[in-house]
Amino acid sequence: MRFREEKEAKKEAFRKYLESSGVLDSLTKVLVSLYEQNDKPSSALEFIQQKLGGPSVSEYEKLQAEKSDLQIKYNELLAKHQETLRELDGMKSLHSRNPWKEDEDREATEDEHTTLVTPPPHH
Repeated sequence: MRFREEKEAKKEAFRKYLESSGVLDSLTKVLVSLYEQNDKPSSALEFIQQKLGGPSVSEYEKLQAEKSDLQIKYNELLAKHQETLRELDGMKSLHSRNPWKEDEDREATEDEHTTLVTPPPHH
């Protein structure tokens, strides 16, 4: 007899939880809405999902495809980022082996910038 009482107590606690969180009220409203439909939808489950705020099957499939595309783009960008980091590390290691190279690089960069920003002479 004790087992049955524990089981009933668990059921009652769960029912109170569903009621206090608004689940029973929401489900009741959706089921009443479905009941009141003159033309019953072909998929009662999809009707309920939509009424509860979920995407339709076609919307879900579209979101899945978009997610897949975004995952591919993310993976490509991540690989490019990692490649750029490797290149940067390679440049840093080359630069650290030749400390005089910094002065030469700066002078070359300054020469390039000067050439690019110097206006042509007016005639």
